[in-house]
Amino acid sequence: MSHLAQTLKDAVWLNAPESWQMREGGLTMTTSDKTDFWQKTHYGFRRDDGHFLGRDVAGDFTATLTFEADYQTLYDQAGLMMRADPDHWLKTGIEHSDGIPNVSTVVTRGGHSDWSVVGVPGLGGPQTIRLTRVGGAVITHMQRPDGRWALNRLANFPADMPVRVGPMACSPERAGLVVRFLDFQLGPAIDDPLHAP
Repeated sequence: MSHLAQTLKDAVWLNAPESWQMREGGLTMTTSDKTDFWQKTHYGFRRDDGHFLGRDVAGDFTATLTFEADYQTLYDQAGLMMRADPDHWLKTGIEHSDGIPNVSTVVTRGGHSDWSVVGVPGLGGPQTIRLTRVGGAVITHMQRPDGRWALNRLANFPADMPVRVGPMACSPERAGLVVRFLDFQLGPAIDDPLHAP
């Protein structure tokens, strides 16, 4: 059994895709048609039909995910999700927008989502992201090509809410985004998560 499969052995699907496989090389999924996670802000709609394979985690933790996808269409996205309920969650990873891949984070609290993106033209191949929860704070990073971590987001999140964490993928404008999740690690919160190298 792969490290990813072992870490996710007790995970539960929210909106399992029609096509997915857990193998020695990791988890591969193909998104269903027009799937997304978003709540109200700007667009007005509520979407909660994206694909998420999450396992329960209590207290402070750090989760690290390595993944790759064939991003082609507006809002194609894949990455890591931390979720308490439909109105309280965070997703972070890569999202296709304006013709290029973007490092993307959405934080939803009290039923309203926000969105922060940084375009990374030419980004390709496997990417690794990290999410650390410490009390009422969540810190996300993307690993740079030199192996160091780049801070993406520091966000507030209710400290007393139990959550699930794990791989996530959506394709709001189509079906058929193929995502390969290669590694997933979950453990105690790292020291000094805001400035860890």
